[in-house]
Amino acid sequence: MGVFNAIARQFDRATIIAFGCIGVLLLIGSLAEPAFLSPQYLIQQLHVASFLGVVATGVMLVILLGHIDLSIPWTIGVGGMMATGAVSILGPEWGVPLAIPFGICCGALIGVINGLGVAYLRAPSMIFTLGMNAVAQGLMVYHTGGFAPQDRATELMRELTVGQLIPGVPNPILIWIFVGAAAMFMLNRSTLGRQIYAIGNQERAVFLSGVDTRKVILICFVISGACAAATGVLLAGWANRSYQAMGDPYLLPTIAAIILGGTNVLGGRGKYIGTVAGVILITILQSMLSVVQPQRYFAQLGLDFPADTFRQVVFGLVIFGMLLIYGRQQLVR
Repeated sequence: MGVFNAIARQFDRATIIAFGCIGVLLLIGSLAEPAFLSPQYLIQQLHVASFLGVVATGVMLVILLGHIDLSIPWTIGVGGMMATGAVSILGPEWGVPLAIPFGICCGALIGVINGLGVAYLRAPSMIFTLGMNAVAQGLMVYHTGGFAPQDRATELMRELTVGQLIPGVPNPILIWIFVGAAAMFMLNRSTLGRQIYAIGNQERAVFLSGVDTRKVILICFVISGACAAATGVLLAGWANRSYQAMGDPYLLPTIAAIILGGTNVLGGRGKYIGTVAGVILITILQSMLSVVQPQRYFAQLGLDFPADTFRQVVFGLVIFGMLLIYGRQQLVR
């Protein structure tokens, strides 16, 4: 009974709404394509969602603090490109076994710089991380000479992405489960988790109580950078290579998924299970937009929306809508 009550406490109003929307989308999708409800399709969607889920885990911690990390697009790119380029950078003896940790550590280093800038220099997180994203982009363009990277993923990177440790369950889903379980434990059972929520509610009061708030902010940015880079490693393994701008499609969906799950954009409020629901909802919404292609109805009115552009418009509207639904209540706390 205690375990059941602990699980039940994770489902707030926003989480229930998000899971309800998932059910509605699946029902609508099944009317257009019966395969929407097949086990193969659902596993495939969870496989795709796992990439978004890993990066959203780190970004959620930053948002709970009341900050934002806009450097994730090129942090993802850094993680993937450094992991695939580890052999040429470190040499074949060290590059092959250290490819994955090398890529993740490069992302964590970006998180360190973001954390130092936001926590210790007191720079606005939106501006500083956006600038860091531009710096990372410039460094990767310099690294590749402006051309597509020629390095390939290692066998372990491929196995992590396309392999199945448990038959029928792709490895990225297991990785997301592990990362998510660690995040839930940290947020619900650790001192660091309580400090994250407290800082998001009132940083000054937490600082005056003796907590080193700067250290907590730094840790969260490091985790965000590491999670984004890990997503880049997984994407590189999925495509068997890295490529420039590989993280660009993940910025708006990540923020939209976290907000859909009910996390307060001003910090201090949100549950990880809500982010899980938001990630799955965004993934299924993307799939539905690809299958149903509602932009063709706009084309009949003379409005020609490319599929990618239409998805970005939808994600922006989702963020606006969730801010109107949840944000106004949370602003009056």
